[in-house]
Amino acid sequence: MLSNAIENKRNQMFETAKRFGMSSKQTLKCSQELDLLIQLHQSEQSRSNQISFQKIS
Repeated sequence: MLSNAIENKRNQMFETAKRFGMSSKQTLKCSQELDLLIQLHQSEQSRSNQISFQKIS
């Protein structure tokens, strides 16, 4: 599930930040990957809500 992937990526980003620093290339890459996962999750949630709303109407 995306929520598990988000949590794993968040943990990876924190560990990378501890090791290499907040503004390192590695940390920024993890942050961008986390952003993408969050956007996918939000998009999936939005679609799910639209489908539910259509069923009610």
